[in-house]
Amino acid sequence: MLHPDIAYIHLLAGVVGDATLMRGFTSVRDMGGPSFGLCRAIEEGLVKGPRIFPSGAMISQTGGHGDFRLPHEVPSASNAPLSYPDRVGVTAIADGSDAVLKRTREQLMLGATQIKLMAGGGVSSMYDPLDVTQYTLDELRAAVMAAENWGTYVAVHAYTSRAVSMALEAGVRSIEHGQLVDEDTVKLMARKEAWWSLQPFIDNELSNPKTGPSRLKQQMVQQGTDRAFALAKKHKVKVAFGTDMLGADNLGDNQNALLVSMQRWYSPGEVLQIATGNNGALIALAGPRYPLAGPLGVLVEGAVADMLLVEGDPTTDLSLIADPEQNFRLIVKGGRIYKNSL
Repeated sequence: MLHPDIAYIHLLAGVVGDATLMRGFTSVRDMGGPSFGLCRAIEEGLVKGPRIFPSGAMISQTGGHGDFRLPHEVPSASNAPLSYPDRVGVTAIADGSDAVLKRTREQLMLGATQIKLMAGGGVSSMYDPLDVTQYTLDELRAAVMAAENWGTYVAVHAYTSRAVSMALEAGVRSIEHGQLVDEDTVKLMARKEAWWSLQPFIDNELSNPKTGPSRLKQQMVQQGTDRAFALAKKHKVKVAFGTDMLGADNLGDNQNALLVSMQRWYSPGEVLQIATGNNGALIALAGPRYPLAGPLGVLVEGAVADMLLVEGDPTTDLSLIADPEQNFRLIVKGGRIYKNSL
């Protein structure tokens, strides 16, 4: 993200897109990054991959989770050029309500189906502790207003109660992560009918390897995961399945195994419901920016014809989906067969 030629990254993304579809994921929300070109290439049939609902650049405050500038680039002059991640559409640094409004409108102009803001500290970023709350209420509301004017919604990266509560007060509809929130905040999520895009972050072989301060932050998040899922179930918050595979060395090969690991908290049938019907409903929250004529993630007349045929019964043995090459006999996206090993 910080160093390679962006053309290489786009070509690599095409390879990952093909592999993602062959793992059985026919639709994805891309929650930050320059995926507009890949989205178009897939839609035009130039490359194979999942249907992408792009957020565009991750909008971040100075020193926030999306600020990857090096210390020698700070302070920046008013006429300084954009940093490399900003220039290629990975991030968009914006301070103040007017700047947030502009950056949000730019992503919508480019084709974002939803908007992603960084509202709190992160594991992989260099400057912000996990407990840091990012953006003011007015800045968050500026993004929400711009998104709602386009008929869609804002999702935020956040872990803590303060960051999540402020985002919900501003009208944010989807919380990405949130492993460190308290019970009162989860109750607020339920009252606001917000979505909780949770990831099965536990300290196991599926974790993204981290070192130094990032490792300590990663462990804090992992220690909150069991409690987060328990609270989500207790208060009946709408849960979606997310992966957070930014910069993954294995290029997403753990995607299916991560989904299987959700049975630590749910039955196999519940896991499949979350990854299909729930995720489809969250994607459709984009309203008019949702480009499809029917719903995703359900098998009903009029729905988008995305289907998997599995050798075996994953509602009783979820481990079957950990080996899609062997067990996914048929992969259909939009009525078109992409794999048939029958």
